[in-house]
Amino acid sequence: MGRVHLITGGCRSGKSSYAQNLAESISSSRIYIATCPIMPTDKEMIARIEKHKEIRGSTGWQTMEETVHLSEAIMKADEYEVILIDCLSLWVSNLLLTRGDEWLSFTEEIMSDHSADLLKDAAKYAGTLLFVTNEVGMGIVPSNDLARRYRDLLGRCNQIIAAGADSVTMMVSGIPMLLKGSVE
Repeated sequence: MGRVHLITGGCRSGKSSYAQNLAESISSSRIYIATCPIMPTDKEMIARIEKHKEIRGSTGWQTMEETVHLSEAIMKADEYEVILIDCLSLWVSNLLLTRGDEWLSFTEEIMSDHSADLLKDAAKYAGTLLFVTNEVGMGIVPSNDLARRYRDLLGRCNQIIAAGADSVTMMVSGIPMLLKGSVE
């Protein structure tokens, strides 16, 4: 059984860079599982994705794109010593939005089940698994139903993954703060 490490923090707090550097310090046998939708909707997002791919490509990363089926992606990537999944925030958004007009039926209980299943499948992986996610518990209450539902679902996912992770790091202004376990 491998190790699960959760890296959380606010937007632009340095989560992805920290996770990438940590993965690179562990092994050269690594894969990046991107959860961003394959067909981004605006030019800025396309440029951001291309920049990330360029940076990873120059440092020996393999990349797999998977928006919803993370357990299957982990199983497909089991030959690598390190898997970096960036990010759970988009995964939850993708799960929510694939429901279309039925998004109200996507409850915290269902999200809990998805998260627990993901952890169960992660436990079968022999290497180091790094999850990146946004911390959503420190902001204001969103003004609309969909945004509140997303915040609640991501908060539930983060709680479950953090509880089952071997270690948890919170990024604040580029500084890693170890909350649980140890970073090896």
